[in-house]
Amino acid sequence: MTEHKATPAKQALRLRKRTKAKKPNFVRQESWKYIRLKENWRRPHGLDNKVRKRFKGWPARVSAGYRGPKSSRNLHPSGFEEVIVFNVDDLQGIKSETQVARIAHTVGQRKRAQILAEARKKEITILNQREKKEIPKEGGETEKEGEEEEAETEEAKQIEAKEENTSQKRTDEK
Repeated sequence: MTEHKATPAKQALRLRKRTKAKKPNFVRQESWKYIRLKENWRRPHGLDNKVRKRFKGWPARVSAGYRGPKSSRNLHPSGFEEVIVFNVDDLQGIKSETQVARIAHTVGQRKRAQILAEARKKEITILNQREKKEIPKEGGETEKEGEEEEAETEEAKQIEAKEENTSQKRTDEK
């Protein structure tokens, strides 16, 4: 019989899940006691602080020993390694079998569209696609955007005409 072997990424994700289950929920000291204190972790200070001194019966304190397994760090939940892409040239080094791309938040709409087109050609998965219906032209405007602007101006003209009619009726009544 042949044994089914899981890929290293899938094994790393399983290992990460197991270690995460053992890790305690780190809460701020006495957040359970006072409503005004949120559970967000804060490093304990103070001479007599029980959490800082790691007394028995008090919550665990964050330390390097609770860190996740090295093999699963920087892995996306899908099992692929994330690579941040700033321009089209950054797609050159991505291996589509083991890596996925995430477009940086500082990238604009025009460059984003170029990156998406290039990634489609190379069959690279993009995590944050947020794809537009039309790719912007070099002038910076798409065909659909121009049509929307025309429709908006027509609507604005109709609204202005209605406002003028209502103002004329009011002056006639007086």
